Parts: sequence; C-alpha cells; structure tokens
Amino acid sequence: MRKRFLCLGIAGLCLGLVAGPAAGEVESEEAPAERRFTLRTGLKSSLLISRGPKDPLLPSERDEATALWRLRFDLTARLSEETTAAVAYEHRARVVSEGRQTALSLGILPPAAPAPYRIWQLDAELASAGDSFEYRHELDRAYVAKRIPRGELTVGRQAVGWGRGVLFSAVDLFAPFSPLEVDREWRRGVDAVRAEVRLSDTTSLDAVAAFGESLAQSAFVGRLRGYRGRVDAEVIFGKRARDVVAAGTVSAAVGDAEAHAELAIFNTPEAFPDSGLFGADHLVPKAVVGGSYTFSVGQGLTLLGEYHYSGFGAGSFAEAIQRLLDPQFRERFLRGDTQIVERQAAALQASYPVNEALSSSLLWLHSLQDGSGVVVPALSWNISDQLGLTGQLFFPYGRGPLNGVPRTEYGNSDLTGFVQLRLDY
Repeated sequence: MRKRFLCLGIAGLCLGLVAGPAAGEVESEEAPAERRFTLRTGLKSSLLISRGPKDPLLPSERDEATALWRLRFDLTARLSEETTAAVAYEHRARVVSEGRQTALSLGILPPAAPAPYRIWQLDAELASAGDSFEYRHELDRAYVAKRIPRGELTVGRQAVGWGRGVLFSAVDLFAPFSPLEVDREWRRGVDAVRAEVRLSDTTSLDAVAAFGESLAQSAFVGRLRGYRGRVDAEVIFGKRARDVVAAGTVSAAVGDAEAHAELAIFNTPEAFPDSGLFGADHLVPKAVVGGSYTFSVGQGLTLLGEYHYSGFGAGSFAEAIQRLLDPQFRERFLRGDTQIVERQAAALQASYPVNEALSSSLLWLHSLQDGSGVVVPALSWNISDQLGLTGQLFFPYGRGPLNGVPRTEYGNSDLTGFVQLRLDY
C-alpha cells in the first residue's frame, strides 16, 4: 500500500513541478516562448495468443492468451531556452487466461521484472487477482536536461541506449531489449546523471552514472565517440554493477551497404571457465557483427544480418537451465547482461515498405548452439498519424520438450500470434 501512494505522490509531484501553473496546456501557443508545454498521450492495446508444444508430461491445456494495455502520459516542459524537463507516467494492465501461463518465454512483451539501475522502482501494483490479472502504475521518466557549453547535462530518470546492433547488442549496458521484443518505442528509464560534451566537430564524450539501490548495483561508464568520413567509432570504459567493462564499436558505409560491429570485454567477479577470453576465467567477451543493404526492388527491399556471441550464455540449453537456478546468473539475465541464454545466435531480417502506410518484414532468428530458432513474419499499418496496427506471427522450430524437459532454446517455445493497436493523441 505504501508503494502505491509513494508512486502516485512522486508522479503527481513531478507532473506538478514540470507543468506548474499551466498543467492544463497542451502545445500552448499563448505561453511565453521560453516556457512551452507538450502533453502526449499514448494508448497501446496488445493481444498475444499462443499454443504450446505437445508433450505427454506437459499440461493438456496448450492454449493461452495474454492481453496487455499500456496508457502513458508524456509531459515535456521547455522551462527556458537552455532547460527542458520531462515526466512519463504509465498505467498498464495485464490479463492472462487460465492455463499454462508460460507464453512470455520468447520475450515478446515488455519484461515484468524490476528495472535495473533505479534507486526506487516507483512501479507499484494497484490491483491484482491471482496470476490472471495485474494492474500497475509506474513513473518511467522524470528528468531535467540543460544545455551546457558544447553539450548537455541530463539528471533524473531517463532512457539510455547505446550500440550499433539492431537485434543484438554487446554494449547496450543499461536497459536492453530482448531480440524478439515487439514494442521498442519506450525503453525503460534508469536513474542517471548523463553529460554529453562535444570535444570537437567530429568527437564527443558521453559519461553516464546510473544508480541502483547500492553501488554494487550501479554503473559508471564513459563513451568517446568520433567519426571520419564514412566511419563512426566508439570507445567505452567503466563499471557495470560489479563488472569492469571495456568496449568498442564501429560502423561504416561500405559502398551502398552498411556494416557495424561491437566488442565488449567484462572483467567479472565470478568465473566463466567455458567462455573466458584468452584462457582467463574472469574475462567475458560479447560481440555483434552485422550489416545491411537495400536492393532496388520496388519500394526498396532491405536485408539486415547480424551475428551475436555472448560469453555470459551457456554452451547448451541443458546447461542454461542449470545456470538459471543460480541467483547470480539469474540476476544477470534479468538485468539484461545477456539477451540469449546460449552463447551464439544469428539473425536475418528482410523488410519491405508496401506503400506509405503499410510495411512488412520477415525475421529469422537462429541458435547456432542447438539448431533451434524462430521465424517471424510481420505487418505494420499506419492508419493515420494517430492510429496504427501491428501484427506478427512467431513460428518456433527445433527439438521440442521430451517428457516435460525442454531441450533447445526456441524449440520449447509456443506458436504465437501478436496484434497491437496503437493510439497517440
């Protein structure tokens, strides 16, 4: 109960501080030029229907449905020419049909686990009914950004996304998406102080201090960025929770194609003997290599391919199940240190805009460890500037469960259909 009132109280306080006396104004034209308020409201209604694999030791009820509603208020205030404040307050309700309640294993919907790098979650339950219904509210953004000489300083709960990878990432350290997560518009906010400073016309420094409930759950990382011609590169160094991280990224235009790569090395307190770099148990690598090319076919057919290696992953799915029983590894997985539970995966995506309103794509995600994977055709229809409809089908393949025991990363997953209606106003 205290968490409910705390979340409501802080959300109301932040909204009040940002909006001030003009809280009712939306895109106010009468306000002075140095003080302008914008309120954007987003409503997303999602339905996920799944059918589980057949196995004599699994429940006979194989069908399941999950509905998720997200109502989000994004309020931005331009307090002066140099200062902007923003608050995002969200309500979400999740309903799960009676049955297996395992349809989230592919990571299609946003995670329900507590967000990393938050001093207080400010994410509280308002109502629930067993495992079938939950209604929550959350303060996902609350920051002030100020222009400083040659850069910007941002303080508060904010979204921080790093890396060049599209489906995978080795350097997205704060709140990464899972490879199959559908809704990527709202990255989870972290409690951070971020300074971005331009060192020259082609180089900049980005420093982030993201705070958790303790220093062992916090991150202090810097990123040096620069470009020359058609090549863009980054060097990253710092501390992520209890790990020391050194990383680099590069992206370049190669003729008419695009290529990108990421490499990160983590010095961890616990040993990873099977994946340590150069024989060192405590040096864990992650890497992404990919590229894209748009063919002159119709409106333009774009192919994207990526390979991902995660030293935090297991050598087999059986080993991954054992690791997930370890609290340390489970904490890493929920924090997003690895987006796959095995070590190697590859993906190929083709996307094609049918017309200005309708776009299509086909994704193939494949585990290079056990041969399982998922094929995902998708359609997205922008009905208007305010209304959109998205539909996806998830076809897993690979060895399914045997006598109730899963054997591959994706072969145990559900055949799933997803549809989402989006309304912005």
